[in-house]
Amino acid sequence: MALYYNVKLYLEANSKIWDAEKNNFVIQNNSDGNGDFIRTWNVSGLAKPTEEQLATYNAGSITEENNLIIRETRKTAYGSIGDQLDLLYKDMLADKGDKSGEWFKAVKAVKDANPKE
Repeated sequence: MALYYNVKLYLEANSKIWDAEKNNFVIQNNSDGNGDFIRTWNVSGLAKPTEEQLATYNAGSITEENNLIIRETRKTAYGSIGDQLDLLYKDMLADKGDKSGEWFKAVKAVKDANPKE
């Protein structure tokens, strides 16, 4: 996963994005102990990055990967959209459509328990 994020950050730093439709790069792992590698690179106007170039994005890549985990944890903790809407509805009925409402308190508790980096 780290290589994916390193490549993503490399692309963003060079004003490019990953294009799933064009499949402009492919990361592969042959399960041979050598780890992930870039199998194909078809990014118009940008050379395939070297390992050294990608290594400069390691810190950002770790942050991106950690934040992905945090977002998934939050998503589970928030509960269903239906339950959230029900809380909002009840807050509105009680004239608590602000920070005093149960929905806000629930969302804040999840965010406080799972802060992003």
